Amino acid sequence: MAKRTIRELDVAGKRVLVRVDFNVPLDEAGRIVDDTRIRAALPTVEHLLAQGASVILMSHLGRPRGRRVPALSLAPVAERLSQLLGRAVGMAPDCVGTEVAAQAAALQPGQVLLLENVRFHPQEEQNERTFAQHLAELGDAYVNDAFGAAHRAHASTEGVPRCMGAGASGLLMEREIAYLDETLRCPQLPFTAVLGGAKISGKIELIEHLLDRVDALLIGGGMAYTFFKAMGLEIGDSLLEEDRIDTARQLLTRVEKGGLDLQLPVDCVVADRFAADAQVQVVACDAIPRGWQGMDIGPQTRQRYADQIARGGTIVWNGPLGVCEMVPFAQGTQQVALALAAATREGAVSIIGGGDTAAAVAQAGLAQAMTHISTGGGASLECMSGRVLPGVAVLDDEES
Repeated sequence: MAKRTIRELDVAGKRVLVRVDFNVPLDEAGRIVDDTRIRAALPTVEHLLAQGASVILMSHLGRPRGRRVPALSLAPVAERLSQLLGRAVGMAPDCVGTEVAAQAAALQPGQVLLLENVRFHPQEEQNERTFAQHLAELGDAYVNDAFGAAHRAHASTEGVPRCMGAGASGLLMEREIAYLDETLRCPQLPFTAVLGGAKISGKIELIEHLLDRVDALLIGGGMAYTFFKAMGLEIGDSLLEEDRIDTARQLLTRVEKGGLDLQLPVDCVVADRFAADAQVQVVACDAIPRGWQGMDIGPQTRQRYADQIARGGTIVWNGPLGVCEMVPFAQGTQQVALALAAATREGAVSIIGGGDTAAAVAQAGLAQAMTHISTGGGASLECMSGRVLPGVAVLDDEES
């Protein structure tokens, strides 16, 4: 999936239309809680400005469902971006229309304009061609730096580059593709994957894609209990996807027949109710009491997984290994994060698959200790599952 990047574009004097991912969390007062995604776009924006371009940024924010929702305006983002860039960022009243077109046309090299939330229009998610054409007419060149939205075939991610006949990747997109596609195709061995999260249903394709490629696949989180159920074990009141038991059983059969290394927890932390102040005990995975529920991997499993990670050359991790938002059940996730940080210091390549995992690593203060943390939740999951992302596929291929 190697794509042409902004380094190969002649943008001097041109208006460059850049799809970014400014879908940042806001508090009730409309203040930005975490500006990580804004900061992630800075290298691309600064590069284009340094090359003499004017920059038009477009993004979505939240789920306004095709209507104008003032609380989901990108105005706070424009203000924060101005501070980070050290220059004024204009805020458009909309993303299309006569006034917006005039603002875009008047831009001078070195100036930045942020369009209003593209999802205020239903045509964005519909990938409606006329809407995409109106967006395309705002710029002379198209760049996609929004990896977190690249798995959606929307107007701003897939329709616009088709209308413009060309598109390049930004520096963030380039980095995401390099790690989540190219590195996983030719990993530094041994290759270890750690998968957690609540449900097996969202990870089936990823598990199937990785099984024949990894040297070890470590399973944790809520999905482990569906595997246990498929093995005929008592899981008490633990999270269970009834409709995925057969899928789990088929995967286990494939593992057994193929001699593959899929590791499940050997012990777990269980609670008598889903609460931070619940009664807690550590039990073997085949000894979960009735009425109790699994909340985290146990100490033996943590050590086994840490030892496996220490041997890894490339380690990819997607999904917390317990209910890590509750302090008593965060130890498994934290210990795995520490193990990945230690392995990275020893030369391993560590790739964090975005979303809740990235948040857990950041909360542990270990974000800087990892090789790469993806900015895309669903996009990183689909990319690691071997899918071609619509917002990436439409970009120009890198010249060989």
